[in-house]
Amino acid sequence: MTFRQDVQVPILVPAKGDAFDFRLHVVYDWTAQNMIYEELRLRAERYLGWAAGIVRERAVDLAREHEPHRSHDLERALNSRLGGQRWPREGALPHFGVLIRVSPDERVRERLRPYWEDRIRLECDHELQKIRATQADELTRRWCAVLQNLEDDPVTSHAARLTGDQFAEVFRRYVEERRETVPDLLKLLREAVRGHGDLGMGPSEYTEAWDAALRTYERQHGLSERVN
Repeated sequence: MTFRQDVQVPILVPAKGDAFDFRLHVVYDWTAQNMIYEELRLRAERYLGWAAGIVRERAVDLAREHEPHRSHDLERALNSRLGGQRWPREGALPHFGVLIRVSPDERVRERLRPYWEDRIRLECDHELQKIRATQADELTRRWCAVLQNLEDDPVTSHAARLTGDQFAEVFRRYVEERRETVPDLLKLLREAVRGHGDLGMGPSEYTEAWDAALRTYERQHGLSERVN
């Protein structure tokens, strides 16, 4: 027969420095042979003071090794040390094991509150900035793709006006700035093509490649007449 006893009143043990206490919230698991449930429950309640004394005796020295705000560390250490043990170790009496939850002194909790409030705020702000950066990067990539498509396609470039005056103006300036460099490039290409002809080299593969690049670039940007 088994009986779980969840005690509401905590056991107090001193933290490092003895200025604050840890609060041990203990759950006792009682086990007995050849005993009905009600009898086991009554015996567990009768032996509770004895059981709490065993837990406190084994927890005091370990608790004094932990600073007052390290309750989670103490909780892990206690459950690691006491887990799997049973008391009493011999005899026919009901025996118990424990599971312990540790909380800090209330004064320590109040001092920790501003720290955790600041930490939560900083972590939330950090996550928000990461989301904003990700969204800005995605939006920039999409706009780059849109602008490239509009610039390459003479039909859709006029459709930019349908999206609004502000976008149409921005896109117009973008295209004009890109095209300002094109005449200089075309001039260099033409000089390269003519140069090969002046040297009497004839229609070489190199000259034909430059000429093909020149004509393709002119057609893409609608500049065949602008720079002639």
